[in-house]
Amino acid sequence: MLRTMRSNAKWIFYILAIAFVAWLGIGQVMSILGPSGNVVLRVNGREFQVTEYQQRVQLASEQYRQQNGTAPLTREQDQQIQNQVINQMIQDALLEQEYNRLGIRVSAEEIIDMAHNSPPPEVVRDPQFQTDSQFDIRKWQQFLATTSDRNLLAQIEGIYREQIPRIKLAQYLTSDVYITDAKLWRIYRDQHDSVTVASLAVSPLAIPDTTTISDAELSAYVKKHPDDYKRPGVAYVRFIVIPRVPDAADSAAARARVARVRSELVSGAKFEDVARRESSDSGSGQRGGDLGWMRRTETGFVEPFMRAVRALKPGQLSTPVASQFGYHLIRIDQAKGDSVKVRHILIPVSVQGDHLDHVEARADTLERLTAERSDPAVLDTTARRMGIPLSPQYQVVEGQRFALGPDAPVPDVSVWAFEAPVGETSPVIEAASGYYVFRLDSVTAAGVPPLAQIRGQVSGAVRLEQQKTRARQHADSLAVLLRGVPDLASAAAARGLQVEPRRLDRLARAARDAAHAAAPGRAAGADSAVHGRGARQSKGRRPAQRSLQVAGLGGRRGHVLTLLD
Repeated sequence: MLRTMRSNAKWIFYILAIAFVAWLGIGQVMSILGPSGNVVLRVNGREFQVTEYQQRVQLASEQYRQQNGTAPLTREQDQQIQNQVINQMIQDALLEQEYNRLGIRVSAEEIIDMAHNSPPPEVVRDPQFQTDSQFDIRKWQQFLATTSDRNLLAQIEGIYREQIPRIKLAQYLTSDVYITDAKLWRIYRDQHDSVTVASLAVSPLAIPDTTTISDAELSAYVKKHPDDYKRPGVAYVRFIVIPRVPDAADSAAARARVARVRSELVSGAKFEDVARRESSDSGSGQRGGDLGWMRRTETGFVEPFMRAVRALKPGQLSTPVASQFGYHLIRIDQAKGDSVKVRHILIPVSVQGDHLDHVEARADTLERLTAERSDPAVLDTTARRMGIPLSPQYQVVEGQRFALGPDAPVPDVSVWAFEAPVGETSPVIEAASGYYVFRLDSVTAAGVPPLAQIRGQVSGAVRLEQQKTRARQHADSLAVLLRGVPDLASAAAARGLQVEPRRLDRLARAARDAAHAAAPGRAAGADSAVHGRGARQSKGRRPAQRSLQVAGLGGRRGHVLTLLD
């Protein structure tokens, strides 16, 4: 049994190894700089030049477009990519420094061995290295032995030069880990033992408190607990919009287009080529409409789409399926049990033709009259002149994408609103729902708000802390009064108090340890509980000695006087 438990326990320490690397990234970074000369980032003395940062951002942007389509990136997406690049540079620097400290190196022999026997996941999924839909390592090894593509071989070498040191670091972190038999036995007991306890709760909410709390006390509490009250920055904006709402003619044009595309597929056109040309799903469209494998019970897609998937057989092409995104043409490539490999082409219902010309002409007028102006009154004047309603005021939270509904995001606003001066209008921002111009009315900076704005919240927290202290004192006095009684329930009932019996499984040790940790006379934490210790029920063990202790429950639940019985 211990051998099995020891084998399972090793995975815990691989998780610890990963956590160790994360700790390096959080705790050891010296400075993330704005551009200063040619240096954009410094990590423990390791400097990253602006040119390297720009190259990494460009590469990451290209990879993002390959995965998600060729549509222009929004400012939020640009910012997200830049943050990811910075995080990756920090991680690379810290790992490199740790490899050097530990003397971790990679030899050519190690790279060759791993390349031959542990191919990357992309290779395993590549059909050219498969036999009967299963990866065939012999094909991969034959490819390595015969290819003359030096660029590809350099890329493979780069992958393993990055992976092998990480594997060695994980092995180093876990090599000396050993769990004693005594500790394994204690873990087993914790999972199988149980206790019966009698609990006498002392709730802080039942302790009356009418004391006056001064502003100095409130300010001191906020200063001690700033993270409890920090808020992100908030910008307050209004906007006017030229809607891009399809009309009946647009819907008819979409139906005609999807019928034409389906006719082309039925006539023998290759689905993958048509999808790349016609589909507005930029992600799957670049992959020939491939959505990969999914279960027929999948809930991550809209119901009309999944209803069609469940009805189709392998090789069958659906009729046009209408959803909130437009019209889908769906084909099942393969089926295995309840799973299917799906492709689709999405034809949107979008503004087009004369209607599109009219909308874009209005958008041009909106840009000419309103965009990027420093006079805040311009937005109101343009709204009246063009007959467009001015929106109510909206909040834009820093770091969160702005949206007018679940399916109506508006890009770039959450970046622009925290860069522009108050009163300025935005450039025209294009979204699926329309062309927008925003005005920045005001901004509340991130951080702890003034006391006047959070007085009620802070007062409640300070008062609860005072009630907890009194509840602890009352629980301690009850523990002294009831110590030595043979039956906590009877003794409590004689004093008009109610005891609740309960059985605890798996957490028996946690309950026992909490009882010991919060013995009367020790400094109390936020909350505690009075525990009396009694019977531990386990195979071959006798009931433990009774005791009475105070321990905390956390939050508003206060203190419990408990006898383990």
